[in-house]
Amino acid sequence: MKQIIIALLIAFPVFSHAQEFDSTQWKINQIEQSIKYQTGKIDLDNATLTVPAGFQFLDKEQSNFVLTDLWGNPPDSSILGMLVPEGHGILGDSSWAFTVSFDEMGYVKDDDAEDIDYDDLLKEQQKEMKDGNAERIKQGYQPIDFIGWASAPYYDKDKKILHWAKEVKFGSDSTNTLNYNLRMLGRKGIFVLNAVASMNELPQVKASINNVVASVEFKDGHKYADFIPDVDNVAAWTIGGLVAGKILAKTGFFLGLLKFWKVIALAATSGAAALWRTLTGRRKEEETPADPGSSAS
Repeated sequence: MKQIIIALLIAFPVFSHAQEFDSTQWKINQIEQSIKYQTGKIDLDNATLTVPAGFQFLDKEQSNFVLTDLWGNPPDSSILGMLVPEGHGILGDSSWAFTVSFDEMGYVKDDDAEDIDYDDLLKEQQKEMKDGNAERIKQGYQPIDFIGWASAPYYDKDKKILHWAKEVKFGSDSTNTLNYNLRMLGRKGIFVLNAVASMNELPQVKASINNVVASVEFKDGHKYADFIPDVDNVAAWTIGGLVAGKILAKTGFFLGLLKFWKVIALAATSGAAALWRTLTGRRKEEETPADPGSSAS
């Protein structure tokens, strides 16, 4: 929370420390209250997501606002939404979330799942991460240090789900980031579920995995077993390639990683300010009764 407050105070200077804190907390509350969560069944085109108990769903627009404008990540148009634990919010001390996206890469063959040396893969990724830091800094982002596996990769062959988790350090952040990755294989691509949290939340994230995995179900005709040889597109990547993450790197040097700690530019840019006004304005409009005497033009 301290980093959030400091960032907000820089963006919104006021006259006294007490006023600063009150103003900062007011702005945080305004954003939290503007967020519109969903529950129940969410249509994801080729699958359905039934929001699991203990979670709420954020739509595509709001999710991208949170990830980019509030949490400081590069824009990613592939994000379809986020699963946010109830009672945590998006700007709290213990806030975290699962991002949800789909990569239409084709049918991923899993023949190599048992042949991958994940120790070698770890060393390779650590080197690639280090080599990419110059470009990250050049583009205005923090360098990244890949500390190691927070949870070792493994592939559930029966459920066709790949699991692994990375512990990474962004710049000089005092709290390391957790990216807990789930890849659900389907006929035409993969669902990408990624828990973005601090390492402190690892036990909570692990405890939620089974319910989150069970919440996404491919529709008939889109399941892994529905693959038609000689008709459907086969992905260029296998299980090892998915763990390496290169196919998911939208910027070419982030390897699919998302930053957890909230680097808030709250209304410091016109885009963030406009979206904030849109969100809060939408809420105000919904809560204001229509004038019975007015008519549409």
